[in-house]
Amino acid sequence: MIDTLSHLPRPPAGAAELADRFGDLAPPLTARQAALESARCLYCYDAPCVNACPSEIDIPAFIRSIQQENVQGAAQTILSANILGGSCARVCPTEILCQQACVRNNAQECAPVLIGLLQRHALDHAQFSEHPFQRAPASGKRIAVIGAGPAGLSCAHRLALHGHEVVVFEAREKAGGLNEYGIAKYKLVEDFAQRELDFLLQIGGIEIRHGHRLGDDLSLSELHQQFDALFLGIGLAASKRLGLAGEDAPGLLAATDYIRELRQSDDLSQLPLAERCTVLGAGNTAIDMAVQMSKLGARDVNLVYRRGFAEMGATGHEQDIAKANQVRLLTWAQPQEVLLNDQGQVRGMRFARTRLDSGRLQSTGESFELAADAIFSAIGQAFDGQALVDPLAGELKREGERIWVDQNLQTSVPGIYAGGDCTALGQDLTVQAVQHGKLAAEAIHTHLMRNAEAA
Repeated sequence: MIDTLSHLPRPPAGAAELADRFGDLAPPLTARQAALESARCLYCYDAPCVNACPSEIDIPAFIRSIQQENVQGAAQTILSANILGGSCARVCPTEILCQQACVRNNAQECAPVLIGLLQRHALDHAQFSEHPFQRAPASGKRIAVIGAGPAGLSCAHRLALHGHEVVVFEAREKAGGLNEYGIAKYKLVEDFAQRELDFLLQIGGIEIRHGHRLGDDLSLSELHQQFDALFLGIGLAASKRLGLAGEDAPGLLAATDYIRELRQSDDLSQLPLAERCTVLGAGNTAIDMAVQMSKLGARDVNLVYRRGFAEMGATGHEQDIAKANQVRLLTWAQPQEVLLNDQGQVRGMRFARTRLDSGRLQSTGESFELAADAIFSAIGQAFDGQALVDPLAGELKREGERIWVDQNLQTSVPGIYAGGDCTALGQDLTVQAVQHGKLAAEAIHTHLMRNAEAA
């Protein structure tokens, strides 16, 4: 249970009803629907959808396989580029990536090919009697991967494919990272993240050690000496703070903490419910938090952002999901004061109205208050500086809060690579993290084999 929300009531609906509310956001295609949708693809040469896909999946090839009733071949094509293609098909913002680039996405045809749903169809219906990829002969090399999120798992799988032994160090009791702990429950339902993990590990050569955290019981300097190469997929583990008095009062919580608790709950009826809920932020996490609180039974959910709709990180598709779940989107309002009741618990928040003045955000001088039983902050994730405290970690070049990497995902320290949200390279997306892990693994493999040949 989340201690800071222990004073709140529980949802009025029962566990079965709540489980139904948190069912699949996008129902899968039937075989007939998949056949009709795949027939819409023009199988473009130099397809713009492929160029828009961060993991470089050969989209026309796998859709053609579906059209030819070769679902197995379609799945193989997807997984060869993106081993976490199942989760990416569910959570990837296809509306701003491959489907936005689709040549059928125009006023005359009204809609792009539903690439994400076709990708899910292929992977959900493939029947592999064994893992579809076979390991190369053992290389004798050992690589440490820190963090079992999408970047780390992708890197580990590709390294294992090349015959290397991989040890993955993970702080939490389950692997999966964002897919296991940070995605809205209605996007990755049931235990999909763990089933996908089990499939990935069938490649062999990957050991996951849980309960180990960099900067706690793991030292970057020692790992660098013990392994032939390192990959950092440590993400952004800390939540940014508001910098307001009362921020630690009961009833104010990072949205990621609540989402993590919700995703691990076997009985949603036992979660604390804020009947009047305020969510601060404008990204997908803010939307996920607001929608899930609404599904739990909150009667008044407000998502508040200091700028306008055009600047929101959440896509129009995500905003539509929020509106469809009775979430009120309030813009041009900046948190000003946390309001507490006589018991020191959150009762609301005062906001300053804002506007743009010569490109700079300014207060208009006006303010308003919103009553709230709980406030959830989703204003962004920050780098956990505690993870990189030893002397070697201090040599890692930074780019803002993130770790600097070159085009091969190598950091400023030879032999140490990084990818995913802890770097400033690319977009903070699951599919981008998967690509980082894959590219880093290829770079590590090339480097190690070149050195082996030289020796």
